[in-house]
Amino acid sequence: MTLKKLTREVWRANLDLVKGGLVIQTWGNASGIDRARGLMVIKPSGVAYERLKAEDMVLVALDTGKVVRGKMRPSSDTPTHLELYRAFSEIGGIVHTHSFAATAWAQTRRHLPALGTTHADYFHGSVPCTRLLRTAEIQKDYELSTGRVIVEAFARRDPMACPAALVANHGPFTWGKNGH
Repeated sequence: MTLKKLTREVWRANLDLVKGGLVIQTWGNASGIDRARGLMVIKPSGVAYERLKAEDMVLVALDTGKVVRGKMRPSSDTPTHLELYRAFSEIGGIVHTHSFAATAWAQTRRHLPALGTTHADYFHGSVPCTRLLRTAEIQKDYELSTGRVIVEAFARRDPMACPAALVANHGPFTWGKNGH
């Protein structure tokens, strides 16, 4: 896939978050990765979705986290996305939202149990809720620490068998083989 095509897919995925009622203000983002080039495409920070254009997407190096292309700052969640891409080599796209239901459940700090067949079709078992971040993790590298607690929650789980996690007191991160 070309970078141009990946960029457009990620842009559309971000706009689809609004259509699905999954974001509040500018809080939420989708990203995609080109593993062959070692580049991640992600939404710029703080840009209103109604003004967002494909050319606004930011390219970030997977290994260094440095911006490779883009005039704006990448999403503040970039370190979380990078940590997940580095830890879970199978994933090709990540979405982070602040959907009301998932965010409310994340406040319970409990795993989301599999209660029906629709859940089981997509998530094999409960969706894990991470532990709370420690004060030092919040103060030093909040976004990077967020990625680390998600990875920690999957220490004995296949991230493709359950492509989501709830971050305690925060909200959901989901992923898949691609960005849409």
